[in-house]
Amino acid sequence: MTYAEFFAEVKGKFVGADVSGIEEHLAYQFNITGEASGIFYVEVKEGELYVEPYEYFDRDAIFTCSAETLMKIASGKLDPIMAVTLQQLKVDGNIEKALKFKELVERNQGRKRKNK
Repeated sequence: MTYAEFFAEVKGKFVGADVSGIEEHLAYQFNITGEASGIFYVEVKEGELYVEPYEYFDRDAIFTCSAETLMKIASGKLDPIMAVTLQQLKVDGNIEKALKFKELVERNQGRKRKNK
């Protein structure tokens, strides 16, 4: 899988997540290692979610993992905190804001269950 294919799949998983109740600004950079390596960011700003294929310099946290690990997290098959415990996900930056990524994943999973 190429980075472009991977990014399109990740963006498809997150676009549409309900972030309307998140009042604070959140910005995460993802450094993907191994196959499909590259950098992208996820930002919650003014009730909107953005997923863009760029480096984000004013980020709250950086997540480093493989494409496979991130897809497992995004699909709800792997808890982000468990991924850190298993050393499959590395987190640098504001840990309090990084923990809110789990909330984004859970909101996204809730949206998918409602649409089924």
